Amino acid sequence: MADSTTIGVRVRDKVIVITGGARGIGLATATALHKLGAKVAIGDVDEPAVKEAGADLGLEVYGKLDVTDPNSFSDFLDQVERQLGPLDVLVNNAGIMPVGRIVDEPDSVTRRILDINVYGVMVGSKLAAQRMVPRGRGHVINVASLAGEIYVVGLATYCASKHAVIAFTDAARIEYRTTGVKFSMVLPTFVNTELASGTPGMKGFKNAEPSDIADAIVALVANPKPRVRVTKAAGAMIASQKYLPRWLSEGLNRLLGGEHVFTDDVDAAKREAYEARARGETGES
Repeated sequence: MADSTTIGVRVRDKVIVITGGARGIGLATATALHKLGAKVAIGDVDEPAVKEAGADLGLEVYGKLDVTDPNSFSDFLDQVERQLGPLDVLVNNAGIMPVGRIVDEPDSVTRRILDINVYGVMVGSKLAAQRMVPRGRGHVINVASLAGEIYVVGLATYCASKHAVIAFTDAARIEYRTTGVKFSMVLPTFVNTELASGTPGMKGFKNAEPSDIADAIVALVANPKPRVRVTKAAGAMIASQKYLPRWLSEGLNRLLGGEHVFTDDVDAAKREAYEARARGETGES
């Protein structure tokens, strides 16, 4: 991995757009990149929150961005390029994680997860590539999840959405490998943001912090790679599961409490505010 000085040199003055930038991983990433001298713009569907975050950071471009609306996405990228210059990096970070059993998930929530987590990534990737390919340079970083490499009770639709992001990003990377445009993905473990609020976590495992994921994204901006798992320990465990018999990997999951973390063991009161926003009941995400 490049040292901090090299990373700073490679990141400085790059025009970088981050979706879902008002809080959590998106805000942590924006903060880290801005400190390194990148020209960062953040968009988020929660307009008051993104305006507060952008102003606090002293960014030039920030505002409402609905990743499920191609016009909103395109208009935001247009504004960025007018004010900051040609887009160098797009970080597709916006995502939601409602929890619960399949039979209890309203169709509207299923659709919303797929719209934001999958369609939003596809829209952003396409719009970025349309700008980057003619220039012969650019980088799209899609935030997937280690949940996209496994199967988690209570997160069926979320897991499906992240499996889709992984497949899409790998296909896009191969499709554009000779154009100068790179596609990468970062696969976080569960992170201490609102997405994990009210969930106890797996036995013996610690959630990552937003800054851990931000550091990984900064490193990807400086030194593009196809796939980075965070944390290394969680990533190694997940990657090793494909070599285990199914009965053993599923047995270990039960032993660690994985069948209850996002169902029976959820603290609904602690999760209420996030679930309402994620499900679109407050007009934010």
